Amino acid sequence: MIPRLAQLTSSYNRVHWYEGAMVTGSLVGTVFDFWNWKLSLGPLVSLLIGLFNGIFVGLLAAALTEVLNVLPILAKRLQMTRFLFGFVMAMVTGKVAGSLFDWFVYRK
Repeated sequence: MIPRLAQLTSSYNRVHWYEGAMVTGSLVGTVFDFWNWKLSLGPLVSLLIGLFNGIFVGLLAAALTEVLNVLPILAKRLQMTRFLFGFVMAMVTGKVAGSLFDWFVYRK
């Protein structure tokens, strides 16, 4: 998805920076979550972090839309068009099950 986002934003020459930022942010976020670390940075820094998180979520949603547009083409090429509804429902069911697990089991 990162190369597609770089293509959409006409910044493909910086794709390695985007990938590095994604991996670094994931690792740092995981470490902070596992060890329950917190940073008190003040309202302005929190505002900037929230802004960047919102931009990331918006771009991720755009990339996922692109992926969902590819599903019918992929199903047609693999001659699995009749299973397309099942593929989409499996994705939706997995997302809902994961969210419910997170909400009811993990967050207790």
